[in-house]
Amino acid sequence: MVRPMPVSYRQIAGVSLERLAALSDGIFAVAMTLLVLGLSVRVSSSVHPARPLWASGAVGSERVVWGVLRGLAPHLLTYLVSFLTLGIFWVGQQTQLNQFSRSNRDLTWIHLAFLLGVSLMPFSTMLLADYITYRLALAVYWLNIVLLGALLYAGMRYAKRARLLKEDVTAEMTAASERGSSPTRRCTPSTCCCRCSAPT
Repeated sequence: MVRPMPVSYRQIAGVSLERLAALSDGIFAVAMTLLVLGLSVRVSSSVHPARPLWASGAVGSERVVWGVLRGLAPHLLTYLVSFLTLGIFWVGQQTQLNQFSRSNRDLTWIHLAFLLGVSLMPFSTMLLADYITYRLALAVYWLNIVLLGALLYAGMRYAKRARLLKEDVTAEMTAASERGSSPTRRCTPSTCCCRCSAPT
């Protein structure tokens, strides 16, 4: 009687693509929602003076509100480009997951590291918005973007080596996915914006 080979934890861990996709959708949704926290409007005493509303001059000038909006410009700019950037990376990851026939523990951990970078985007976005003229804030933001691109690229390369791709995925499709996720070729709205606003 032939005894069955023992099954290791490594063989059964992290094999569900559906669970990985669901986790990714949740983290992307939370990260993209947290970006808007950088757009909080501070109450100005010029707009809301400490006197009854019906008193003369209680309603502030519209110019005060325009001044508040001008002060929010760096936050609004970084919010928009970061939201679009996360959208691009979400599409890139979903494209990869649709090409995989299955997953394994190593591929799952690569994508978990990618999701770690996604969860850091609200932090690096707010840092850049508050210190948009500082090189260190710009470097942290760029590093976040490069990390996302590198991990997405690594996930595709690993899946190709581990033969986790579907049978109908052609070499051209794989090459297109690698080009799309390559950190050296990806030009997201955030990187293009940062190039224009980089201090000299």
